[in-house]
Amino acid sequence: MLGVEYTKLMYYYEVAPNQIIRSGTDSFTYNYETPLKIGQLVLVEVGKKKLTGMVIRKVDPPSYTTKPILSIIEPQPLPLATVKLSQWLRDYYKTPLASVLQTVLPRGLTVKRRVSSRKNVPVERDRTSFVFNDDQAAVIAKIDSSEAGTFLLQGVTGSGKTAIYIELAKRAIDSGKSVIILVPEIALTTQIIADFAQFFQDIIVTHSRAGEAERHLAWQQALNATTPQLVIGPRSALFSPLKNLGLIVIDEAHEPSFKQEQAPRYSALRAATMLGRFAKAKVVFGSATPAVVDRYLAEQTGRPILKLAERARKDAAAPTIELVDMTKRHNFKRHRFLSNNLLSSIEANLAEHRQTLIFHNRRGSAATTLCENCGWTALCPNCFVPLTLHSDSYSLSCHICGFSQPVPKSCPVCSSVDIIHKGIGTKLIEAELNKIFTQAKIARFDSDTESDKSLDKLYEQLYKGEIDIAIGTQVVAKGLDLPRLNTVGVIQADSGLALPDFGASERAFQLLSQVVGRVGRSALPTNVIVQSYQPTHPSVVYGLAQNYEAFYNYVLAERAKAHFPPFVHLMKLTAVYKTEAGAIRASKELAKQLKQQANPQVQILGPTPSFYERLHGTYRWQLVLKSPRREYLTDLVNKLPPANWQYELDPTSLL
Repeated sequence: MLGVEYTKLMYYYEVAPNQIIRSGTDSFTYNYETPLKIGQLVLVEVGKKKLTGMVIRKVDPPSYTTKPILSIIEPQPLPLATVKLSQWLRDYYKTPLASVLQTVLPRGLTVKRRVSSRKNVPVERDRTSFVFNDDQAAVIAKIDSSEAGTFLLQGVTGSGKTAIYIELAKRAIDSGKSVIILVPEIALTTQIIADFAQFFQDIIVTHSRAGEAERHLAWQQALNATTPQLVIGPRSALFSPLKNLGLIVIDEAHEPSFKQEQAPRYSALRAATMLGRFAKAKVVFGSATPAVVDRYLAEQTGRPILKLAERARKDAAAPTIELVDMTKRHNFKRHRFLSNNLLSSIEANLAEHRQTLIFHNRRGSAATTLCENCGWTALCPNCFVPLTLHSDSYSLSCHICGFSQPVPKSCPVCSSVDIIHKGIGTKLIEAELNKIFTQAKIARFDSDTESDKSLDKLYEQLYKGEIDIAIGTQVVAKGLDLPRLNTVGVIQADSGLALPDFGASERAFQLLSQVVGRVGRSALPTNVIVQSYQPTHPSVVYGLAQNYEAFYNYVLAERAKAHFPPFVHLMKLTAVYKTEAGAIRASKELAKQLKQQANPQVQILGPTPSFYERLHGTYRWQLVLKSPRREYLTDLVNKLPPANWQYELDPTSLL
């Protein structure tokens, strides 16, 4: 009819942009001409910027004028479980939703990509056929018959955890469910892909070393898949947008790399548990040495703890373990830090075309104050963590509570004057071995290794025995299965114990247990040679024996005595200033303010210099807050100054 005006129907939505626009505001109202779904990714205008946004809810028409959504980025919305996980991360870690979206979503979402036809090529190895022992079969049956939930799978090294992961993944995919397998290091994806590729095709691999286009395409493949998918990768693979998720496996779940160090500072284990809850999926934490906090939480909440106490191969011969006391100089007649027995073992391996793996905890190579005669190290009487040497004032300080004392002139235990400050790095180890074994092929694997010589690039050479001596830090202790490996050498087993952190003894124990587990996987005789200044320390003794239960009971008692997790909750606050005076002044002011505002049960320690006091041209001082209830800490987040302060809830380390 002429003269009749038709009003176009509009739909209104709250959209969360992937950039922080206004403090305390996560989303804004926009309009669109057609219905949208929760989780849909759209392009919106904010000021003069065009940003990616996620539709989070439908709303009634507002009383004010709204901008239109410019376009839809992806027709397929994110799974509702991913949307809920994003909102949970915002709430639990008290971080803007924009920061969460920057983590959850890949970059370059608005760029058109050319689909790659490249397939994953597995490392050549014998096709595996599994015959499960009674323990493995019982674990599979328990998980398979249970409702969705989180399971702690505690299995000694070589007990066949990977075979269980593969079987669980096969069952999930056969039932129409997708699977995510998380590994702690990019370097380990090569090995686990080789394991899974024997049974699955078209595995989606995603990790931070892949280019932007490759990561975007992998993400799109997961989002648009119409059949069950298998995704493998480190921490970020958890956010693969799989519609019908049935299983999440976190391998080597004790590893600190599953905690993100940048905002949002989330734990992949906590996030995986929540994603499993939202998706009604099963979640498996697998480890030979579960984190003390995770084991304790499982016990307290009644979550299933499934154990594999025996190695999968019945003919596997336990390795011969030799502990070399580094305070006894007669053990080092041929070299100052490579023991006589270690050098002899390397020589024998080279003659027999067998491999040697040399492990050193690089982070422990910072200056360590100890008695060369008896192995004594200085501990804080309040926090029971090693004191850090400050060479400018020649004092020992605790970087948690601020306790300080002069460096002793003699050992308080044996009265020896041989107090030393020393450390050894992997580059030095490599240089020394190259001098001694000039014909050997030696490879070093650590964070300084060039990308074309990294573990994932050279894994096939290592697996086939083409590398004679491998030297590495934490990465070589994790999950490697090398059939030609004969000897594991540990340069200084107690080096990590010198770190001023409540988790130092646990990390040292885990690394020793893991590195010992690299051998003793076949019927061939193997050996482990461990050098230590503190051969009687519980972390060393229990680590070499791979005695998790004894260490767990020991460290729980220590944590209870010093009031550390799992008995309290922690928050670390770090002031970052251009000048030291600014950092100190701000830290003191905030400490005073928090003491007035915090719940009386919150303990405020510090301020003290951060472990890395000078970083990127700035000075860093920190406060550590302990509380019996987590909400007492989260209540304080909004009371922090808006500038110059960083906060971390549930830190796994105070360094």
